Amino acid sequence: MGELFAVFGVDWKLLLVQAFNFGLLLAVLTYFLYTPVLRIIDERRKKIAEGVQNAEEAEKNLATSETKGKEIMSKASREAETILTAARARAEEKGSELMRETETRAGALLAEAEARAAEAERQALLKSQKEIARAAMLAAEKILRTSK
Repeated sequence: MGELFAVFGVDWKLLLVQAFNFGLLLAVLTYFLYTPVLRIIDERRKKIAEGVQNAEEAEKNLATSETKGKEIMSKASREAETILTAARARAEEKGSELMRETETRAGALLAEAEARAAEAERQALLKSQKEIARAAMLAAEKILRTSK
């Protein structure tokens, strides 16, 4: 075998040293480079998997939040409609009550005005009766004076 190496011009001792150096280099690179790179790649895969899982959870949470938001909006809308209906009913009731109260006040004012008008008419009649009586007395007195 030594002759075969000599025919091709290969020094077997040098080849053995180079093989040892290559093995040593391979061991050093595996320990210091290949293993850490594989570890980093595995960590990144895990982070990416966690990120994908977190994104899926966030998407589920978003869908749940949207559903809850729609439910809350629907409930708030129904409550607002109920409150609005109750407010309208109270407003109509209050309006009816104010109309009745106004009609009652107007009736009372009308009755009071009629009473004042009747009193003013009675006073005017009384005054005119007194004036007529006085005018009659003056006329009677004048007649009596002229006849004497």
